[in-house]
Order: sequence, then C-alpha cells, then structure tokens
Amino acid sequence: MSDTLTGVDTARVAGIVEGASKTAMSYFRQFLAVETKGDESPVTMGDKQVESEIRSALSTNWPGFGILGEEFGAEGLEKGSYWVVDPIDGTRSFISGLPLFGMLLGLVQDGKPVLGIVGMPALGEIYVGEKGRGATLNGQVIAASGKTRLSDATLFINEGEKLAVQEPHLFAALCQTGATRRMSYDCYPHALVASGHVDVVVDFDLQPYDYLPVVPLVEAAGGCMTDWEGNPLGLNSDGRVVSAATPELLAETLALIAAKRRGA
Repeated sequence: MSDTLTGVDTARVAGIVEGASKTAMSYFRQFLAVETKGDESPVTMGDKQVESEIRSALSTNWPGFGILGEEFGAEGLEKGSYWVVDPIDGTRSFISGLPLFGMLLGLVQDGKPVLGIVGMPALGEIYVGEKGRGATLNGQVIAASGKTRLSDATLFINEGEKLAVQEPHLFAALCQTGATRRMSYDCYPHALVASGHVDVVVDFDLQPYDYLPVVPLVEAAGGCMTDWEGNPLGLNSDGRVVSAATPELLAETLALIAAKRRGA
C-alpha cells in the first residue's frame, strides 16, 4: 500500500520491520545480559540493536521526519511527521523465551497516528494498518469482529497485576465481564482485535511508543481505540487505553470503567 496522506511507501516501511525482525530473532532465546532502566523496566542488547537498525533505515529513507523511540529518545517531534518505535514490545516476554513479544512502528502526522505496523517476529506475522486504507496481516485483509455486546465479547485484560493493585474495583469487575476473559500483556492482544479474534482489550500504564503505532491498525480494521475517558490517543495521553471491535462495544466498556472507578 502507498498513500498520499502519509507520504510514504508502506510496503517499504513493512520491509524495515521485517528486516529488523530477523535481528530480533537472532537474540531471542539467547542468554542475554539484562539491564534495568530508570522506570524499572528491563532492556537488552537486542532492544538497542533493533532500534538502532530501525532508526537508521528510517532516517535514510525519510530524512525530513522526526522520531521517538523507547531506547534512544526523541528528536524532531516538532516536525509535521514523526515515527514512533518500540523495538521489542514485551521485553519481559522476550527475555523469558515467550514468543509473544512484538515490534512496533508507527507514523504520526499533524498530531494524529496515521500508520501503524505490529510485527510479531517469533510468529512470522506483520500487521499493517493505514488510515483510510484498511488493515492487513501478511498482506491479507483483516477486520475487527463487529461484536457489539460486552456480554458476548472475548475480553483481554492487559497488565492485570498492576490493575489489581491500582484499580482493584475495576479489575474485579473485568474478571467477571464478557463471555471469555484472558490475562495478557503488550501489543499482541490489540493486533488480535484488528484481526477479529479478540473483541476488547483494556490496557494500563502504557507509554506513547506502546500505543501510538497500534491505533492506526485497530482503527483501519474497523475497530476503536481511545483512552479510558473515550478521548483520542495522542503523545500526551495518560497510558490507559481500550481497544474495541465496535463503537458500541467501546461505549459499554468505557461505561463499566467509569462506574467501577467511582466505586459503583
């Protein structure tokens, strides 16, 4: 896909993710030294090498764009277009040998996320979503499920242990909500919303590089992704997000969140 809105060849961007995925896999299930960052999250040489590779490729192909990355920070965010990179989304999964870590690359233009790619290196999957152009998985068109009732939904609860401590009433309610519930982490559940396998994801304590690349994917597949108040997600959002297959499902989920946070 290419699009005049983004001004980039999305196939080329997806190719960058595919190439970096091979680098990530060269480190996967190896015994890597793990450092602890200031926010107590882990980082490995794999995270750093993958981000360096992606940043270099982006700068070469689109020198006029800014970039925000998890490991090496921000530059040029005042520009009209900037990339957002999370080289290993789910480093804890990565270092424990779990194949559900992802790789995120998004494009923000005029403050709005317009292109999102979720790579799953160990699964051989690349999801691409572009505003106004639809969503694909490995080149095949995908779409959100169309579910409209929370009671019928497959619900994934991300960062459950944090929610249990900081939002106990909400966590307890979510554990009794939907037709099927799973505890989960990181980007993959949101990609599964885009592909129609999961209907709702409630997520917590995210950074911009965790959610900005995912928004265009979910929305291009026909789903919705907002903060817990229903506001569009941007660089300064507070990291509490919901992905849902339909506006109706989003509204019901947001109403539940609001009620339980009030203690109802």
